[in-house]
Amino acid sequence: MPPPAPSPDRHPVTETATTAPLLAAYDDQMRGAPPNPPAGVTYEHDGPLLRIVGQFRGFVSGPRDLGVAGDVLDELIARQRDFFAARGEAMEWKTRAHDVPADLTERLRAAGFVPEERETVLVGRAAEMAVRQPVLPDGVALRRVTADADMRRIADMESAVWDDDWSWLAEDLIGRVAAAPDEIAVYVAEAGREVVCAAWLVFRAGTGFASLWGGSTLAEWRGRGIYRALVAERARLAAARGVTYLHVDASDDSAPILRRLGFHAVTTTTPYVWTPPAG
Repeated sequence: MPPPAPSPDRHPVTETATTAPLLAAYDDQMRGAPPNPPAGVTYEHDGPLLRIVGQFRGFVSGPRDLGVAGDVLDELIARQRDFFAARGEAMEWKTRAHDVPADLTERLRAAGFVPEERETVLVGRAAEMAVRQPVLPDGVALRRVTADADMRRIADMESAVWDDDWSWLAEDLIGRVAAAPDEIAVYVAEAGREVVCAAWLVFRAGTGFASLWGGSTLAEWRGRGIYRALVAERARLAAARGVTYLHVDASDDSAPILRRLGFHAVTTTTPYVWTPPAG
């Protein structure tokens, strides 16, 4: 029987002379285990895979080329699923559109994994982003935060944006700050005492990268430059710390803004999620 065809949701990005070195740097430096896991989180390896245990859901990622195919790949997939099934936990397998083998996502589907929303992987140079000076709306100020209470305010804002329970985010951010305060910088945009947007910068020690996360904004405050201001603020900190590249996994809403700021699309990423059966 021939192997399954590549999934139509892969949507690889065409490489250019500009994006090829950025993608190569991303593959070389952003695929391994992040430094300093939060308390209660452990990193494990199973063959070519990195497995992260103890987060709000399990996580698996691998290099660009897994180096296995066919039945061996199916066994590797099933082993990850069964590992987290024994823990009664959902898990995410992070895929990229340029990964090899090309039928990985079809084999994940066959094993019961379901794709979530595809995002665009963007890479830009920190020094280029740091020179921008966006203007904030009147009455809005940016502030770097470290207190547990502020992380809970961020989670409350995210819950309102997404109409879902994001309380887990507060504990995730609190754990990251406690484990390695120099490797994460969390910012809020506030109107008075209301958090209207929040975002964080995660440094990756031993690489030239830092990643931009967050950026969700309350509906009534969108389109007013707050997200762009938070990008610039984090880029200035990254450049001051000697970071060469900024990385973002961007939604379809954020990607056009970031591309206008000078980021380049290098690939796409789709999380494939397996969830234990109810009960």
